[in-house]
Amino acid sequence: MNVCSVPIDPVVHPAILRRHSPRDFDPKAVIGDAALDTIVEAGRLAPSAGNSQPWAFVIGRRGDRVHARIVRHLAPSSSLWAPDASVIVVNMTRVLLEETDWEYSEFSRYDLGQAVAHMTLQAMAIGIDAHQFRAFDRDGVAAEFHVPREWEVTSMTAFGVSADAAVGVEGAGVSRQRRSVDEVIWVRDRFCC
Repeated sequence: MNVCSVPIDPVVHPAILRRHSPRDFDPKAVIGDAALDTIVEAGRLAPSAGNSQPWAFVIGRRGDRVHARIVRHLAPSSSLWAPDASVIVVNMTRVLLEETDWEYSEFSRYDLGQAVAHMTLQAMAIGIDAHQFRAFDRDGVAAEFHVPREWEVTSMTAFGVSADAAVGVEGAGVSRQRRSVDEVIWVRDRFCC
């Protein structure tokens, strides 16, 4: 068996290490158009099954009308912190072929997850934090933005500048505690190195 040499030390990228889900955003921080465009561009460039790109986004910037329309559908838990984020993005995926009950792609939710993960890492790379969440009225958001039945409002991401530290943050859904590598690997043969 050939072993590929890795040109650098294999370490986890610093942005991934500092990623956390803030529960407190700086309510004065603003994400400019150029930064927001690069975040969306990272999502646009994410891989997808068959290059189907089954994602779409509703983007509300704190203080604009879209943001106000999103915020009114937040659950009580997320309404405590999400409105202070600079931007809230509604993440949607295509689930059905148009005017049918046929599944669009069995991978569409996975693909949306890839796009949102790319957006999150891009945001981290330019100093913007992200908190992905599901505490909102999905049907209410779908009705608010006239989302057709072929599309599913899946999740939201709050982007902004965290006002809390990545360490020591406690609460439901924000713990940095993770299972060990051994716990997440189902089966693996090690060969060396």
